[in-house]
Amino acid sequence: MLELFPDQPVYEYPQLVNITYSFLWAFLLASIIAITHKLTFTGDYYPKNFFQSLILGSVVTTLVMMAIGDSLARGLGVFGAMAIIRFRTRIDDPRDVLFLFAALSTGLAIGVYGFTISFVGSILFCLVAALLHISPFRSYAHHSHLFFTLDSSDRLEAVLEVVNKYCKDIRVITMLVNKENALRYHYGISLKSTANKVDLMNALQQLEGVKQPKISSHEIEQS
Repeated sequence: MLELFPDQPVYEYPQLVNITYSFLWAFLLASIIAITHKLTFTGDYYPKNFFQSLILGSVVTTLVMMAIGDSLARGLGVFGAMAIIRFRTRIDDPRDVLFLFAALSTGLAIGVYGFTISFVGSILFCLVAALLHISPFRSYAHHSHLFFTLDSSDRLEAVLEVVNKYCKDIRVITMLVNKENALRYHYGISLKSTANKVDLMNALQQLEGVKQPKISSHEIEQS
């Protein structure tokens, strides 16, 4: 009968029950990591595809590691196959990268039958992430960025009053003078749960003196 963490040093030709047990643990632990990421997420819109990627990535990593086993030849073959794939998905938040790496590491450990390592590591990672979320070091990710141009800085106060009406948190990122000698502002914003980008954009367009308003999910703007 299987124990809770039956770490096994033998990787060749695992039994069906061991395979099923491994994928089950990969799914459960990756789900815990994904749920922790969702609960500690501070942006405006939670990416559901990233939630699925955390779980599916752990399962795929488990599959790959079990297929490789302790065979050097199979490892080189998988490395060559993975080199063909080009991963061009952009992840702006380093915290999201760490959660993705934690999910993949969990699948890697389970793939080599390191159930104890994967369980303890996943739970400890989630606990630390939760503690940091409620600590003063909590991250405030701005997944929306507001750009607008003003002819005069005297109109900035009126613009910020409108922005504060729709946003729960704002911070200035850059202020610069463009080629037309107008002031170009860039703010990181977090919308309120009752607000949306369309309402904010319509409100800004009605303000006198506001030119080229733009709301983007990327910080970099070509000017």
